[in-house]
Amino acid sequence: MSAAPLRASHPGSAAEVRDLHVAALALFASVLIDSAVEHYRGGFENPAMFAPLATSALGIAAGARAALGARAPSCARRDAFALAFLVGAAGLGFHLYNVVKRPGGLGWLNLFYAAPVGAPAALALAGVIGGAADHLATQNGRGAAPRIAGAPAGRALCAIAALGLAGTVGEVALLHFRGSFQNPFMWLPVTLPPVASVLTAKAAGERVPHRRRFARAWLRLTAWLGIGGVAFHAYGVSRAMGGWSNWRQNVLDGPPLPAPPSFSALALAGLAALRLRDREDG
Repeated sequence: MSAAPLRASHPGSAAEVRDLHVAALALFASVLIDSAVEHYRGGFENPAMFAPLATSALGIAAGARAALGARAPSCARRDAFALAFLVGAAGLGFHLYNVVKRPGGLGWLNLFYAAPVGAPAALALAGVIGGAADHLATQNGRGAAPRIAGAPAGRALCAIAALGLAGTVGEVALLHFRGSFQNPFMWLPVTLPPVASVLTAKAAGERVPHRRRFARAWLRLTAWLGIGGVAFHAYGVSRAMGGWSNWRQNVLDGPPLPAPPSFSALALAGLAALRLRDREDG
């Protein structure tokens, strides 16, 4: 089969749209639960701390509706994803300000214990992925190869997934370093996902067709790592004084349960992006 018919029909593009919506939904859910726990621990001192919770909830509703079959983008859905990006970007600015305003400024101690910069960035990223999925849905069936911001869709989404994985690895590395890597399994999220990020970035920049089997395998491994990470974090909560019987305190102070699934969400987005890249290669 020649490259032209592939580009004209885009077989399976609806599956990529669905998977991207599911990835955005999972990332929104991770942000919602994580932000709720962290901002509750902070006593919602600033009323703006409610914003990511409300925005993430809207994103979950939009992503779930899209993933369950309502693939025709609506104004409300597009607005929910755009709002998530704006609130996430603003939150990133607030969290960075929270770090630099402390005594010592931008230093390791403040990066360890001040507002985490990764959470609002994940909210913005979820909005970007959801918006990209809607954009692809509007282009589906038009005949021309789908594009995002002027670039081939698969190439652009590979870059987005790679960047998201790299940022998540950085956040995890910071927190696991704070925990002194006391459990050898704490090295897994700072060794496996970086490889997936590099391979996905490589797919974004390749100019000749590739099979990318290794990239797919590594992204699937990263997705399973995100699921397994919840179990490891639950075990970490159980090891605190009182274990799960004292869950009200230990869930707040222990390893964050909703954080690992962000790897799964980004890996799913990366796999969808690779399938789009395959069709772009013809």
